[in-house]
Amino acid sequence: MGLVCAAGLALGAHAATVQVEVLDAAGKPLADAVVFLESPEARKAVRPLAGAEMAQEKRQFVPGVLVVPLGTEVRFPNHDTVRHHVYSFSPAKKFELKLYTGTPSNPVRFDQPGVVVLGCNIHDQMVGWIVVVDTPHYARTPAGSARVQIDNVPPGAYTLRTWHARLPVGAPAQEQALTVPATGGAVATVRLAGLQP
Repeated sequence: MGLVCAAGLALGAHAATVQVEVLDAAGKPLADAVVFLESPEARKAVRPLAGAEMAQEKRQFVPGVLVVPLGTEVRFPNHDTVRHHVYSFSPAKKFELKLYTGTPSNPVRFDQPGVVVLGCNIHDQMVGWIVVVDTPHYARTPAGSARVQIDNVPPGAYTLRTWHARLPVGAPAQEQALTVPATGGAVATVRLAGLQP
């Protein structure tokens, strides 16, 4: 037990903070942009998230964009008074939850990295996204801000990937190399071009 705690403290002492600013081509802040750091070491450290939910409220998916690590099981509670029929035809996860109210008893396990576009067969205006990442180092920019912080990142060489729902369907996340030093952390600015209105 003491050895595990000591190892955790040692690891924490060498972890850094990565700050990322995400802008559109015109230099304006992008809310709901997903940023994540990939590396072979990060892939080994992935653990599923507990208690992940993509709810339906007021005929919308809430949150509109959900980020989960590989292997996470997501519940889809319906808080509306109408039934929903949630589905995805995305290569990263094809599934269907036929007309239901309440919460389906079985969550959906997301076991491949990628972007999963969600729809409702009954309400065509409902669109949501689940971004499945193969790393424990990820974040989503909050409303009204271009900046996000990822804590506890071990030093090393990473690929910083950035995705936004306004990228064309099927477009890969933009990527750039990022080195995280042993001290001082790292700062990056990302400009996403080619976004749809």
